[in-house]
Amino acid sequence: MRKWMPLLAVCLGTFMLLIDVTIVSVALPQMTDSLDTSFSALQWVVDVYVLVLAALLMALGSLSDLVGDRRVYLAGLTVFALSSLACGLATSSEALIAARGVQGLGAAAMFATNTALIARNYEGRDRGIAFGMWGAVNGAAAAAGPILGGILTEHLNWRWIFLVNLPVAAVALYIGARFLAGSETRTDRRVDLPGTVGFTLVATLLIFALIRAGEDGWGAGNTLALFGGSALALVVFLLVERGRRDPMLDLGLMRTPSFATLMAGAVIFSAAAFANLVFVSVWAQSVLGFSPVKAGLILMPFSGVSFLAAGLGGRFLANVPPQFPIGGGLLLIGAGSFLEMFVSGTSGWTGLLAGFLVAGVGVGIASPILASAALAAAPPDRAGMAGGAANTFRQLGFALGIPAVGTILSGAVAAKLTDSKLFADADAAAELVTGGQSGAVLGALPAQSRAAAQRVVEDAYAAGLDRVFLLGGLVAVVAGALVLLLVRGAATPAPGGDRPGAPGVKASEEGVPAV
Repeated sequence: MRKWMPLLAVCLGTFMLLIDVTIVSVALPQMTDSLDTSFSALQWVVDVYVLVLAALLMALGSLSDLVGDRRVYLAGLTVFALSSLACGLATSSEALIAARGVQGLGAAAMFATNTALIARNYEGRDRGIAFGMWGAVNGAAAAAGPILGGILTEHLNWRWIFLVNLPVAAVALYIGARFLAGSETRTDRRVDLPGTVGFTLVATLLIFALIRAGEDGWGAGNTLALFGGSALALVVFLLVERGRRDPMLDLGLMRTPSFATLMAGAVIFSAAAFANLVFVSVWAQSVLGFSPVKAGLILMPFSGVSFLAAGLGGRFLANVPPQFPIGGGLLLIGAGSFLEMFVSGTSGWTGLLAGFLVAGVGVGIASPILASAALAAAPPDRAGMAGGAANTFRQLGFALGIPAVGTILSGAVAAKLTDSKLFADADAAAELVTGGQSGAVLGALPAQSRAAAQRVVEDAYAAGLDRVFLLGGLVAVVAGALVLLLVRGAATPAPGGDRPGAPGVKASEEGVPAV
């Protein structure tokens, strides 16, 4: 049992940081009342966490190559715990949003180093099992967030969705400090501050642009200016990185078709599989009238199947070339999204069940292989960079997917509400309905028209979800086909770790595992 202590330390941190991406969504209405603020303002409690997490992942992965992945991981755990306490004690929306930003920093430090730590602490068949369990935790955490958030919010208080992190972080810190083997400090490289600032600016402007597109429209001046600013920042970032001796992101990796396609697949993987879950939870509570706990429970088939598939996939697919489980997983996610299109205003949540089961299998088999394949595609001394890049693009997929899904959903809902001619301002009503405020929208209507308006809202939200699932399925299928065509390589390094280019674990002269 002792040999699995390092994996436990990594998985505890991973579960916390990923579950905090979605755990807030079901608690936003209660937080709005408690902090006496608007629902739209508290949307930033979700957005700022994912923004900081995605923007800083690669920078902190690069930093871990310099100062040691164990040190960065334990420091991230400490920051995450302290900021969770600050979130739980916040007395204003501004304080809560600021604390969530710091929490994203701690999460980025943990997430950027966990794949390298697994590769460093395990070898042979144990590494395949370890990556499988880590992938299972990834899949389960994203879907379990609304469930745990619903339980804590409904039976305790919204503050406990943050305070519950404290004992878990304490256990992870103790186990990690005692059992994790890490890399040594390096003095032959420097942190790429210009690259870090540039990449953060690119990600920040792009996410802001997508958020504004949902609120102001794709053709609005603010939206276009933000997209243009992001494109300009990307050009500057690429020019700066080309001239750096120790870049945050080695652009040579991105010129490799296998690595570049894996990164694109990582973006689509998270966007297609997870971004819609936030709005499914909102639909269940706002339209179907479910409690927070029941709304979270409808995601259990997805999380349960992904957990089982990831555990089995990490064990039995370790010797399979990575393009097959990753490409096949994306195709299954696409197929699951198409099956989810059967939801309607009268079908209820069971209309999603078949799609959840198929997509869950896809998530389970692709997730652990995606992580180890990224490590295998990079030189051993770039393990932290490769792991950080893979996780960065996965989180960027989620961060970009949420505002994109919201924009698509809101547009479809607005069209249906406009056609009904029951709502004076269909666009404003659609924005409220998409954000979970359908009760307030219906309450503002004359009593005699509420029943008809309720049916319109039910049909409109279902139609919006159908459009989201259609587009998500299409991009997942295209990404899966590209992975099958362009990614080439032997099996991922999980089973042996001794093939050329793989971050194999070798015993150092001091007896400490080193990559």
